[in-house]
Amino acid sequence: MNYRHIYHAGNICDVVKHALLTLLVEHLRAKDKGFAVLDTHAGIGLYDLSDPLAQKTDEAANGIHRLQASPAIPALADYSRVLNDLNAGGALRLYPGSPLLVRHLLRPQDRLIACELHPEDARALKRLFHGDKQVQTHHRDGYEALTALFPPPERRGLALIDPPFEEADEFARLTNAVAALHKRWPQGQVAIWYPIKERPTIWRFHEALVATGIPEILCAEFLWAEETRHDRLNGSGFILVNPPWSFDAQLTQLFPALHQALQTQYPNSVVKWLAKPA
Repeated sequence: MNYRHIYHAGNICDVVKHALLTLLVEHLRAKDKGFAVLDTHAGIGLYDLSDPLAQKTDEAANGIHRLQASPAIPALADYSRVLNDLNAGGALRLYPGSPLLVRHLLRPQDRLIACELHPEDARALKRLFHGDKQVQTHHRDGYEALTALFPPPERRGLALIDPPFEEADEFARLTNAVAALHKRWPQGQVAIWYPIKERPTIWRFHEALVATGIPEILCAEFLWAEETRHDRLNGSGFILVNPPWSFDAQLTQLFPALHQALQTQYPNSVVKWLAKPA
């Protein structure tokens, strides 16, 4: 409830997360039938990088600004297009949160459900999408929304779970939520972001996910700092349940290109299956 993303908007975590999110939505668009995306921790949806709060940390300097200054990565053409559209082709000032990025990628037959628990941020999110019939916004707990709103009537879609990790039991809540959702929606795609800080905690998280019996779990980790300290963010981790076909190969090609564009000092990444049918 205390987390405010404006301090971190456009940082390296956002860039990697939104690159993956764009690719996941592109795969969903490959079929004509409509789909639904549920963003459980949506934030305010749009961030002004010139805001004093964003300037205070200036985390976008090592994230989206570096990406924009680097040679274009063909796989991220849609991501770049959304940024250009938001800024009318000019200097990058406005940066989309996950819900606005998804909204720009939807077709007329698709829809977005965005949930935010922070009262002020939930009001901002509702204002952003006011009158948009393809978007539903909710002031509610994202984990509760998973139970209440999914599986979607479309039967196709993606649940994005990107919590602030303010609670000590966040990894346990994630595991329980994904296991419960998979029982009701075994074919559904789920994407989870997690911070890479303390490696033993992540090992336990991965083991708990495997113990749920979910048959297809892909792990993708993008690291920019050596894991010698646990009091800092060393990378971004992702869990993908039922990822699109060949998504592992796609990420294996994308991550080195992102490392080069972002000029990371410790370019390391891992793409591996935690569970995969024989």
